[in-house]
Amino acid sequence: MKPSKKRQKVAPPPQRPELWFKEVSAETLRKNLVQLREAMGEGEVYDNFRVMTETMLLVRDEANQKGVSLQRLKFLLFGSKTESFAAVCRQARQEQGAGRPKEPREKAKGHGRNGTADFPKATRIPVPLEGPASGEACPHCPKGKVYPVKEPSILLRITGVAPFQASIYERERRRCNLCGEVSTAPAPAGVGEAKYDHSVAALLGLLRYGAGLPMNRIERLQLALGIPLPASTQWELLLEAAGLLAPAQAELIRQAAQGQVMYNDDTVMRILERAEIAREGRKAVYTSAILSKVGEHRIALFITGHNHAGENLEAVLKHRTENLPAPIQMCDALAANTVGEAGELNTILAHCLAHARRRFVEVENRFPAEVEHLLLQLREVYRTDAQAKREGMDSQARLAFHQERSGPIMAGLEVWLRDQIEGGKVEPNSGLGQAITYMRKHWTELTLFLREPGAPLDNNLCEATLKRAIMHRKNSLFYRSITGARTGDTFMSLIHSAELNGVEPFEYLIELLKHPEEVRQNPAQWMPWSYPAPTSSG
Repeated sequence: MKPSKKRQKVAPPPQRPELWFKEVSAETLRKNLVQLREAMGEGEVYDNFRVMTETMLLVRDEANQKGVSLQRLKFLLFGSKTESFAAVCRQARQEQGAGRPKEPREKAKGHGRNGTADFPKATRIPVPLEGPASGEACPHCPKGKVYPVKEPSILLRITGVAPFQASIYERERRRCNLCGEVSTAPAPAGVGEAKYDHSVAALLGLLRYGAGLPMNRIERLQLALGIPLPASTQWELLLEAAGLLAPAQAELIRQAAQGQVMYNDDTVMRILERAEIAREGRKAVYTSAILSKVGEHRIALFITGHNHAGENLEAVLKHRTENLPAPIQMCDALAANTVGEAGELNTILAHCLAHARRRFVEVENRFPAEVEHLLLQLREVYRTDAQAKREGMDSQARLAFHQERSGPIMAGLEVWLRDQIEGGKVEPNSGLGQAITYMRKHWTELTLFLREPGAPLDNNLCEATLKRAIMHRKNSLFYRSITGARTGDTFMSLIHSAELNGVEPFEYLIELLKHPEEVRQNPAQWMPWSYPAPTSSG
């Protein structure tokens, strides 16, 4: 009799997890968040649960809509890499795939090799040629004579060095054997007695707040290169330097308030020790960017705290000269960018056309024909603006050019938008209907460039400026205190304002730190476009 084989136990199939989240209402989840906050207080754990819950609610609400696609959900969670017409509209992608040639575009500058002219700070070392002098016989032929060539042969040599270098001066000392007096050799000319040169704080500010490099990384890099610079020492140097730079930043604020066009926007920021700036009913922290065009110059301001961008702009405008006309204010349509009712800031309000366009881009997968029509119209408006910039038109000429070219386009677009809703072609509560409603609601502000000289189309310049604060947040996660935030605001404002005006921020910061008394007494002469050129002996 054969022994019976033991049956192997088969594991039961895994049960599908209960989809409890699908049945719980948003109101219940938000009440649970309030209870969680009351039980454990605000902190990183609570913030994580809050962000996770709001994200899941957003995805659930979007997934319940008719015609939702995976592309739309990916857009909500991760955003889009580009919003160009070719990337958004299907017809344009299909035409390119069918072999339709792309429109010719000028090659962007700056994508080749760097020549010697691109290294203005490189040390130039003449290398003499040994052999016969000018006018003497050529060593390679019996009858010729050699003469100098005007252009030398160039050899570019790049070496790696530590960001911060140290020099140890071993000063000789002599002591009298009778009286005991010790004589020490003086420091070389221009060295001074201070341990840290002005350039140290300037370069620290550029690395920390210009390139977003955290102090602990700078410390590790310097340690690996044999010249230690602890993070605590870095902070002491930056804090001291920020105090010396404060008059220049205050003057930047005063001059920015006189601008003809002012952009503003903000982004979230985190300050660990924020009790000293707490305001009743407001716990979130923001960094606002204010970009001001003053004549031919541009000024970038960064302000971190509990105030929104509109409140910070209001504080800046308090420094504005009374007899000046109201400036143009460019921002998106969020209430945080204005104060109270429209016009309370005493500005001519313009809204961002790129923000309105983005609302259509988000629903392209469901309304491809309608979105493509709108994007084609706006593309012509942007091409008109680009042509005005290429031809160097002033504000009045640009306004007339837009009125001639873009005016009919925007008038036809306004009729088309109204017809989509009032003609019953689009459901007002759909994604496209909401995008159309937004654009019609803010039509006056979105088309200010057709009525006011110098009015911009969008807020892209300010958003590009704000990326400095975003880069800092991504690399360093937070400011430790409000003092650290204000130090960062000072350096970012000065660094980016210098860059916007074609000035090297490193040299600019050095000169400000070398002349603190002159900067304090007359800060207007020490703006990026007006400060005295450094002397060669400096």
